[in-house]
Amino acid sequence: MPAQTTEAEVGFDPGFPGVIEMRAAVLREPGRPVSTETVLLAPPRRGEVLVRVAAAGVCHSDVHLADGALGPGRWPMVLGHEGAGVVAAVGEDVIDVAVGDHVAFCFVPSCGACRPCRAGRRTLCETAARNGVAGMLMDGSSRLRGADGGVLQHGLMVACFAEYAVVPAAGAVSLPASIPLWQAALLGCGVVTGIGAVNRAGVRVGASVCVIGCGGVGLHVIAGAHLAGAGMIVAVDTDEDKLELAARRGATHTVVSGSGDDVVEQVLAFSDGGVEHAFEVVGRPATMRQAWDVLRPGGVATVVGLAPVGVEVSLPAIDFLSEKTITGTYYGSSDVHAALGQLVQLVVDGRLDLGDVVSYLIGLDDVEAALERLRRGQGARSVVVIDEELAGVAA
Repeated sequence: MPAQTTEAEVGFDPGFPGVIEMRAAVLREPGRPVSTETVLLAPPRRGEVLVRVAAAGVCHSDVHLADGALGPGRWPMVLGHEGAGVVAAVGEDVIDVAVGDHVAFCFVPSCGACRPCRAGRRTLCETAARNGVAGMLMDGSSRLRGADGGVLQHGLMVACFAEYAVVPAAGAVSLPASIPLWQAALLGCGVVTGIGAVNRAGVRVGASVCVIGCGGVGLHVIAGAHLAGAGMIVAVDTDEDKLELAARRGATHTVVSGSGDDVVEQVLAFSDGGVEHAFEVVGRPATMRQAWDVLRPGGVATVVGLAPVGVEVSLPAIDFLSEKTITGTYYGSSDVHAALGQLVQLVVDGRLDLGDVVSYLIGLDDVEAALERLRRGQGARSVVVIDEELAGVAA
């Protein structure tokens, strides 16, 4: 069980003016279904923003949190880290967003002062990592309480499976109002992670690419490879419906994993001996090994998928003589604020479709069912519509 947190540590006074009573999807403990509860949310403090949530995407990271696969003590928690909404209030010293602005959430609100931030590797911010794992905001405290008075963690420093969210100012990125918020909800995780991984890998015009795992993030890896001008994009997944989406996103070849035919053999045959870039977007040792095995000499495998704590992968050491490389990426390995600005422009210009990866529009009470679909590998993204009018669903 996580240690009890005192009132002073969380800085939360339930009687303080501005405390909001709202509905939220709460993880009480792993193995217990996520449930919708009435919770309390304190107003934003200095450098923080209150956002009225319009919509939120359900990501595989939420599954890992719900299943307790990312380490002990990460509960009780309000889940949700991929979403969008409208700024309802701002704390002192907030200058980048104002009340009424449409925003997408960024779950690594980098501090700008630690060693990784100073080196330009803002997704590896030490302050954000420390507090994100603890389920607290950047000052180390929570704005959330359960109806029983117990402290609730902020899922990946966002907690947007809720009617409102308080986030650090750097965790709210302005958007043009022309993008429907049910689609914009995907920008802050799936889109920036998938397309950012392609940018980190340096995919060039004419390159051969294999993407293993065509869920919400994998489909954006495919979109990124297509935008980069890849000549061949092989999509691999167990679900034929997702492979159809992959083809619409730019995949030139598709492989049904688990069909009885060896995935690696098929990809090697398509690519005349191996691809230059492979992206693993599942988070399993077997698929990481596949990403390695489909490479040609000198190729690069980029692991995007999130694996549970303690999972290890083994590779044949002799293959290093062929100058293959395997690397990781976190959250697109980019300056998320700058990257989101570029991605928004692609959407505005009609070069990037956000809505086509959405398989289900659901309500807050349906989060557990969406998590179960992800566990089964069914469908791409589910989007939780918190406020239909604000999200632009009717339009």
